Amino acid sequence: MHRAVISLGSNIDPKRHLPEAAARLAELGRVVAASGVYASPAAGPPGQPDFLNAAVLLETEIVPEDLRSRLRRVESDLGRVRTEDRYAPRPIDLDLVLYDDLVVEGSGLRLPDPDLLTRGYLAVTAAEVDPARRHPVTGESLATISGRLVSAARLTARPDVILLPEPDEKSRGR
Repeated sequence: MHRAVISLGSNIDPKRHLPEAAARLAELGRVVAASGVYASPAAGPPGQPDFLNAAVLLETEIVPEDLRSRLRRVESDLGRVRTEDRYAPRPIDLDLVLYDDLVVEGSGLRLPDPDLLTRGYLAVTAAEVDPARRHPVTGESLATISGRLVSAARLTARPDVILLPEPDEKSRGR
């Protein structure tokens, strides 16, 4: 099994799209951990709604290129249409941030995601699901990267948005 950190973001009906996307990720492997959900200002032109962001730690047997393709399929299924405008509002954005300790540069896939070192919302949510994991290039823990970026990130916790439901009593074997 491989361990992948996947980021989730939405600024079109995120209270619906984030949980739907998280449920779909559970079909690609076993969700080991899910972060809290945070609001952050949208990048790009002013006037866009805030993004809600989160991350999951997924154990999967799917290789990175196929996993990325499946993430794109989930985005499409949830109404995402990719355009030239990289700052366009979107119902869902799913990005493969880390995959084991793999370093890949090319073929449309970059691992680890370079934004992990500069975007607070990405570092904070990734650190919540796997704080001790080391960045395969810098060697820093995700907790250290998060600590460096969190103060400038302008994140607001959104406890009203539940990414994955808590297991009920039956599923916990009680």
